[in-house]
Amino acid sequence: MRTLYISLAVLLTVCGGLIACSDDNPDGASIFSTETVERDAFETWLLKNYAYPYNVDFKYKLQDIETDVKYNLVPADSAKTAKLAIITKYLWFDAYAEIAGQNFVKENVPRIILPVGSPAYNSNGTMVLGTAEGGYKVTLYMVNSLTDEMFANYAQLNHYYFHTMHHEFTHILNQKKVYDKAFDIITPSDYVSGDWYRIQDRAAHRKGFVSPYAMSEPREDFAEMLAFYVTYTPQQWQAILKDAGTTGAALINTKLKMIKVYMQESWNIDLDELRDAVLRRGSTLSSLDLEHLN
Repeated sequence: MRTLYISLAVLLTVCGGLIACSDDNPDGASIFSTETVERDAFETWLLKNYAYPYNVDFKYKLQDIETDVKYNLVPADSAKTAKLAIITKYLWFDAYAEIAGQNFVKENVPRIILPVGSPAYNSNGTMVLGTAEGGYKVTLYMVNSLTDEMFANYAQLNHYYFHTMHHEFTHILNQKKVYDKAFDIITPSDYVSGDWYRIQDRAAHRKGFVSPYAMSEPREDFAEMLAFYVTYTPQQWQAILKDAGTTGAALINTKLKMIKVYMQESWNIDLDELRDAVLRRGSTLSSLDLEHLN
């Protein structure tokens, strides 16, 4: 009986507390602002083209909490960032949407794109062009170095940005659906980890890699292969195979076949169709209106 009395007492106390709480009214203003947010033309454009259709936050105002503290970085110029945002959507998001559909883009692109004004340098002297973190954020560097000539030059933009975007996006896709690990043993003894920057292009090609960085580890090899293939013209790709020689070219083609199968079976994307879309858009880059936010 003692236990019953205690239980009833506790129950009455709890019920009384709930009744008392139901009569409470919060005092004072909310900690969350209810004021209308004032947005400039670029911020409104970002909402329309990134936030609403894709739930992507294009963070053009640099926040130090979003960057790696080991690098000394500066904010990106807003006017140059606006132009890069237009091109990024056109060459990256829209190219994938054309081939795989808008839902694919919405479900798989990173939630944050972070432009940074300056380069990021490592202690070994190498320069970071872009990073992807956990599938949710891509950081792009060197925005302040862009010129009007570079904005109209697909080859230069590809070198500094769009190869990197496709590379990092490949990592995101691989994190969601793993590729066949048989890829890792095509050239198992030639990965060199952090010493990749000591290797010349031809030496990498001859060993079955499209770039020295591809020799750092298998997952980077996979991402480099895909990024080179979809952003290079067929003539540029053939030049790599020619430089690789018979043995190197055979290894590269074996890797490419596995990547094509992965993209088709895992994501229903024909890699050749994606390349055609990217290259077609790249060829019209000089006619893209970068001065008006439509």
